[in-house]
Amino acid sequence: MQRSRTRLLTALLGAVMLFVGDPTFAQNAEQKAGDKDKPQASDAKEAQKKIDEFAEAERLLGGPAANPECLWLGRRVVSLLWRDDLDTAFRHLDLYDRFGCPAGHIQATFRCLVRQGNIDPKATDTLNSRVHGCWINPNAEPQGTAAVPSGTTNR
Repeated sequence: MQRSRTRLLTALLGAVMLFVGDPTFAQNAEQKAGDKDKPQASDAKEAQKKIDEFAEAERLLGGPAANPECLWLGRRVVSLLWRDDLDTAFRHLDLYDRFGCPAGHIQATFRCLVRQGNIDPKATDTLNSRVHGCWINPNAEPQGTAAVPSGTTNR
């Protein structure tokens, strides 16, 4: 008899701990229903954007630089190099090499990014979009560098 009471008490205590430890236990159903729709829509858009980026890289680059793991890790390495986070960039670069991705593509992409100059904080061009553009076409010419002849002279 004593043994069955101990088992029942242990089971009851375990069930109470599960309910108290669950963070959703304290939330009401209205918060859950309203919050679930918004992240799912943005997650779907983000997932579609990533799929489109991978497809674009495969179409334009071909080869190992277009592999999703090379694309993702390579863009991270170049972004980290731009932000002077060299320790983290080198750790990502080790993974990049381990996946058999082309190291020369990192160099060409970073060269393209540096040639384009600093990113204007007011411009709509962000670091991620610029890195992606350079990853797809590392030989892209910097924008706005064409020499415009001046109408005046210093005489």
